[in-house]
Amino acid sequence: MSATRMHITSPRGHRARFTGIGVAAVLALGLSACGSSSEPGGDGTSAAGGSDEPVKIGLITKTDTNPFFVKMRESAQAQADSHGAELIALAGKFDGDNEGQVTAIENLVSQGVRGILITPNSSTGILNAIAQAREAGVIVIALDTATDPEDAVDATYATDNRLAGELQGKWVKAALGDTTPQLAMLDGTPGGTVDTFRHEGFLAGIGLSEDAPEVVGMENTNGDQTKAQTAMENLLQRSDAINAVYTINEPAARGGYQAISDAGRADQIIIGSIDGSCQGVQDVADGKVGATVMQFPKAMAELGVDAVVTYAQTGEKPSGFNDTGAQLITDRPFDGLDSQDTAWGLDNCWG
Repeated sequence: MSATRMHITSPRGHRARFTGIGVAAVLALGLSACGSSSEPGGDGTSAAGGSDEPVKIGLITKTDTNPFFVKMRESAQAQADSHGAELIALAGKFDGDNEGQVTAIENLVSQGVRGILITPNSSTGILNAIAQAREAGVIVIALDTATDPEDAVDATYATDNRLAGELQGKWVKAALGDTTPQLAMLDGTPGGTVDTFRHEGFLAGIGLSEDAPEVVGMENTNGDQTKAQTAMENLLQRSDAINAVYTINEPAARGGYQAISDAGRADQIIIGSIDGSCQGVQDVADGKVGATVMQFPKAMAELGVDAVVTYAQTGEKPSGFNDTGAQLITDRPFDGLDSQDTAWGLDNCWG
């Protein structure tokens, strides 16, 4: 990341300013806590008993096709390699596949992993499997998506998703100006905290209640581009007054834009999104999406891997919610909204 300043707000509302160098320093701290290769266990082997076996780390993502989770898996693999650790990456078959993730947890425990990093498809449905893994001495860390309750895992490394939704909502409200919103909402998957927090945050940001008459309709998309296109087509048939669209992520935004473009209304409807992928930032640069909120899955994965290696070497467990940052990206800035342009976004996409 560049040394351009980035604002990060914690879930408790405390606001801190970090430079790109500062974020790198946070990652370096995580690495230093793991020890160097000259220290016992510093090469990724377990310090306990002097075992020469590499630390095994499990990663379970919602799917193995969504670009966000592909980036997370690549980053986790690179970080595990840097520690001499072994990463075993599994995934649900589709967004919402709770049973597939339960099976993946059982599989990883049987393979002797020291820790599991998971992006839960269901923030409540996965709890029993997580509890059984922890009882077996495996630490479990949530990435990107918090469990409900949050303390069902040892720690969480994620975006403050309420803040991300709020930033999207505030930008859409500013872009509408004095025009009354007629809002369509392309939601994600029911049962996930990410989906709930972003949805609620957006409505708070744009200043609408769940049952406000300005909310024309809501459709679940599972964060999938094809499903989002179909959902948007349905919403456009329901109302020709739609002038703003909330999207759970950038694939949903891309599908929504396609439906809007096919209907000849691309210059009439404002789209906001969340993710911060290079493709998503390019969509903002190309005018398909008005703004996106960048997340940092690379940091989530790296910090999660570091925490498992530290646990394997020292027995020290991570704890609590660890905010990995959110940054509004747009080429249409508004006073009072901290943002970076798409040039910055393309230099820093998914950090």
